[in-house]
Amino acid sequence: MRKAELTRRTAETDITLSLELDGSGVSQIDTGCGFLDHMLTLFARHGRFDLTVTCKGDTWVDNHHTVEDIGICLGDAFAQALGDKRGIVRYGSCTLPMDEALILTAVDISGRGMLCYGLDIPTQKVGTFDTQLTKEFLTAFARRADMTVHVTQLAGENSHHIIEGAFKSLARSLGAAVAIDPRFSQEIPSTKGVL
Repeated sequence: MRKAELTRRTAETDITLSLELDGSGVSQIDTGCGFLDHMLTLFARHGRFDLTVTCKGDTWVDNHHTVEDIGICLGDAFAQALGDKRGIVRYGSCTLPMDEALILTAVDISGRGMLCYGLDIPTQKVGTFDTQLTKEFLTAFARRADMTVHVTQLAGENSHHIIEGAFKSLARSLGAAVAIDPRFSQEIPSTKGVL
């Protein structure tokens, strides 16, 4: 099974995370940031990943360290669970409508961590969540997972819908990219022979 379990402790956060790529979409999420809990729950469901995350963070400061560090851990977990990436499809994309919002994501499990970010979130907050942390989370995730991640907003006016659409679209793109292609299950999907 393609799984990862990790713990990350710093002076700012204490995180435990487990991930199973070939799951059914069940999750147990307790980050101390309600909006992030919501995003990770739907991320697990739409990607069909089994995901458990607990975090004790310095949320009395704000949610920045919690959100960024969970992005780091989730990226590390994907990298660990994918191993040498043998047999994966490698690429995935999804254009996802979320009410008036329309979000396009595309991923390449390339070994080159990069985020190309094109969300225009109109408000500074969704509830208590600082919307600029969306980019911080995605940047940390892409870098640590060693993936190229494109997230582009094609339409949208509601901040909650835009961010939720991005997490759902990313999950579905990743679900497609990490899938095993039975025709090439023993091959590394690169002419270099390594990713």
